Order: sequence, then structure tokens, then C-alpha cells
Amino acid sequence: MLWAMRTRGVLTLYGKAASIAAFRKIDPATSLMAHCRMDANTLLAPIADDMRAIDALIREELNSDVVLINQLGEHIIGAGGKRLRPALVALAAKALACESPHIVTGAAIIEFIHTATLLHDDVVDESALRRGRETANALWGNAASVLTGDFLYSRAFQMMVRLDSMPVMQLLAETTNAIAEGEVLQLMNIGDPEVTEARYMDVIDRKTARLFGAATQMAAIIAGAEDKTAQALHDYGRALGVAFQLIDDALDYSGSATELGKNVGDDLAEGKPTLPLIQVLKHGTGAAQQRVRNAIENSSAEELSAIVEDVQDCGALDYTVAQAHAARDRAIAALDALPAGPARDHLAALAAFSVSRSA
Repeated sequence: MLWAMRTRGVLTLYGKAASIAAFRKIDPATSLMAHCRMDANTLLAPIADDMRAIDALIREELNSDVVLINQLGEHIIGAGGKRLRPALVALAAKALACESPHIVTGAAIIEFIHTATLLHDDVVDESALRRGRETANALWGNAASVLTGDFLYSRAFQMMVRLDSMPVMQLLAETTNAIAEGEVLQLMNIGDPEVTEARYMDVIDRKTARLFGAATQMAAIIAGAEDKTAQALHDYGRALGVAFQLIDDALDYSGSATELGKNVGDDLAEGKPTLPLIQVLKHGTGAAQQRVRNAIENSSAEELSAIVEDVQDCGALDYTVAQAHAARDRAIAALDALPAGPARDHLAALAAFSVSRSA
């Protein structure tokens, strides 16, 4: 049995069974939260000092003598959010006992790349709400948002140069290119009810999972870990990214606007054929399939309530969550290549937590 307790806000894992094998024994239908009562703060407690240093560097590097960049950048960075991607850099470094100051820089780079994609995404999607607040494009307009996103990308590459690591440069150059390809592929999928599961999984791999994989692999590169370890961390992060995105897909039809920080049904209103909808188009009743087809083709959430029922009735929600659990299991399995210890256990716990969240 996996035992856990919280002491002064820090998760303490103890007992001989506090291992990767213990995480694997958890029933996929039961969240780790029910076993350990973990929350994000508890999971990230071992890297609290690192996260403070990362946040400080983010704000320092965000500074520009162009006032609008400062205002807009602070709006989105200051909104908080999970900071999951930079946290992965720090946690992976802990698992490898790496104390290099470059870890903080690398984590900030990852967050800048992610934030730039958010700014661009909100413009493309015409989103008005993110993390419970108005989006930057809603407040300052599309042009300012796109250009500030470009500033964040270029600042990230300035910081990469300072790391003076060609392997890191190559990894992040390939990753940002894949993200851009994923964005274009998603754009091509909008309004198309013929999108297959394979096409959709390709989008989330490029658009979301690659940056997760880059975050953990970069820590291995900075730590000077052997190739096998770097690949294992990449595989962990990439699988975690898939799990994370699939849960986001499920929450769009089962969550609440208050918890999600965005409007429920946003994907439907944008004509995005995500996995729950793709499953309805394969397994739903004739009426359900027609409703979803019309909604995707017309980018309409008018029949959201009926479609939410369709998603649940045909098992599409269960299927999406099951695929997220499978990705979680792949992530945890990849950790076998890492040295045993509390940091590795926290990476495993984070993978389990990613599929049990409500926002």
C-alpha cells in the first residue's frame, strides 16, 4: 500500500512500498487524490524554492522598455496558472540530483514558450476568457497579443543562447517548430467532422505533448545524464502531456466554467473536433452524430446541453478518460530508468494527479 502524509505542506512518502510499483497498483478508475489527498501545492513542495527562483527570473526577463509588452506580459504571466511545465524541469532535475543554475533558466524558457503559444492560441480561437480572466487579446487587441507572443518567443531564444548548449538549442528549436505545425494542423481540423482519432492525437502530440517532453529532457541534458535517461524523461513528459490534454478534452464536457477558468463548451463553439466528439461521431446514435456534425461544421455551441448528454451516453467521456489513464501509465512506466528516490516518486505522483484534476 502507498502511504502518504502531509507535514508542514510537504508530501512525505514513506514505507518500503513508496515506489513506482505502488503507483501502478492504483486502480485506474480511482484517482490518486483519494489515496493521498494530494493537491498541486503538495506535489510541488520539494521544488518550492526552485519555483520562486523561476518566477523571479520570469519577471526579470519579461521586463522591456516597451510599456505595452510589460503590461500585456504581466497580465498573462501574473494570472498564475499551474506552472506545470517549468515545474517539470525542476522536478526532473531533482530526480537526477542536478543543482545547476541553468535549470532555473531552462524552466523559465519553457514557460516563455508556453506563454507565447497561449497568446497566439487566444487570438486564433478568438477566446475571451482564460484562467477566469479576460484574455490579453480581449483587453489589448489581436495585434498586440500576437506581437507580444513574438517577443516572448524571441526572449526565450535569447535565454537559450546564454545556456550555451547546442543540444538544448536543437531540442527547443525542434519543439517550437513542432508546436507551430500542431497549431496549423489544428486550424486545418476546425470545422471538419471527418477528423480521425489518429489525426487528433497527432495534433495534441505536437501542440501540447512535445513541450512537456522537452521540459523533462532538457533537465537531463543540463544534468549531463546519459542518453537512455534523457530519452526516458522525454518519454515521461510526452506521455504526461497527452494525459493532461485528454483530461482537458474531457473537462470541456464535464467541468464547470468556475473551475476551468474558461467557458464550458469552448472547443465546440470553436468547431474543434476533440476526442469526445470524435467518439460520438463513431459510436453515438444517428441523432447524436448529426448534432455533433452540425456543431463542428457551424462552430456552434447552441446544442451544448444535448451534446454533453450525447458524450456521456455513448461512452465518449469514459473512453477519453481511459486514454488519458493509459498515457499516465506510459509516463509512470518510463520512470523505471531513473534512480529511485522521492523526486522520482513525485514525478509519478504528478502523472497520477494529472488525470484526477477538475481544472
